[in-house]
Amino acid sequence: MRSIWRTLDRGLARDIALVCLADGVVGLSYGAISVGGGLPLWVPIVLSLIVFAGASQFLFVGIVAAGGSPIAAMIAGLLVNSRHIAFGLAVSDVIGGGWRRWAGSHLMTDENVAFAMGQDELRQKRAAYWACGTGIFVSWNLGVVVGGLAGSVITDTDAFGLDAAFPAVLLALVLPALRDRSTRTAALVGVVIALAATPFLPAGLPVLLALVGMLFYRAEKPALEEVPS
Repeated sequence: MRSIWRTLDRGLARDIALVCLADGVVGLSYGAISVGGGLPLWVPIVLSLIVFAGASQFLFVGIVAAGGSPIAAMIAGLLVNSRHIAFGLAVSDVIGGGWRRWAGSHLMTDENVAFAMGQDELRQKRAAYWACGTGIFVSWNLGVVVGGLAGSVITDTDAFGLDAAFPAVLLALVLPALRDRSTRTAALVGVVIALAATPFLPAGLPVLLALVGMLFYRAEKPALEEVPS
């Protein structure tokens, strides 16, 4: 573990720490929403330890709290989390093999995949992935416990703006990638598709449909350096 932290430069470590802090706040929101919605404290805690997928957990709790079937909530959560299939293919060499494959798959989040893919060298990718994944796992679960204990007091998380922390973190992560024209085009197409489908499809499916925007992405070839004659 020491080698991981030594590999991270100061700026990257700071960014990872800020993301972990933000996710801890989102975890607090999730715990408060779950217990405030009538679920026993152990439910959000167990879900966070075993499932560890914020979007799916929020969706599950929302459906169950609204009176929906737990089976339907589970299927919806699986659909939302199906994006991890693409993530797994992208970071397969970063995670490694053996026990690391199992642990790394469980720690996979949007954030640590984004940090890993933003690095140049494989060693840096691995350090960013494991540091961010481990940090988020700890901060998220601590936040869930604190939020769950305070759920009887903080019942309206919207009033505190806690529900906005998760999308704010993701937006901060993707903004640097939007400098590329092709990436902006793919993202814009995905946003339009998701917004158009939202009134007609269940929660989670519009996000999956947004992946159609990837068809409009074209990787730019690196410019060749001129060789002096």
